[in-house]
Amino acid sequence: MGISRRLAVVSIFAIAASLSPLAGAQSDAGLGTWKLNVAKSKFNPGPPPKAVTITFEQAGKGVKSGQQVTNAAGEKVSVSYTAEYNGKDYPITGSPSADTVALKFGSGNTVQRVDKKGGKIVATFMRSVAADGKTMTVTQKGTTADGKPVDNLMVFEKQK
Repeated sequence: MGISRRLAVVSIFAIAASLSPLAGAQSDAGLGTWKLNVAKSKFNPGPPPKAVTITFEQAGKGVKSGQQVTNAAGEKVSVSYTAEYNGKDYPITGSPSADTVALKFGSGNTVQRVDKKGGKIVATFMRSVAADGKTMTVTQKGTTADGKPVDNLMVFEKQK
């Protein structure tokens, strides 16, 4: 194969790769469905929710997330967003405390999420997936609607 033909083939592959929605994107180890292990989690302030199920699925260059929460009083809340990992604000629906969410990759298998209400940061989440892919730990720091500090450690288990 001649040099100009090789360059043409390499150029075609490079262009095709750059058009891929995931080109250059880091992979999110959190994709899938996760259930909260309440017994292994810590909530300050409490009380803890009765149940939480979170799903993450690939959506273009980002992720689509759905969260089903049954709070301590037994009320069900559904929260969802679709966002890229670029640190920009995207709308979040169903959240009583936030109207936007911003995501970016951290080191290893971690993703940082920043929730805002009216442009003001109300919570920061760091989620990290264990090397075996079976456990996801999420730390949450922020404030409640009445200004009290929140410092939660949530342990999730991957569902089949």
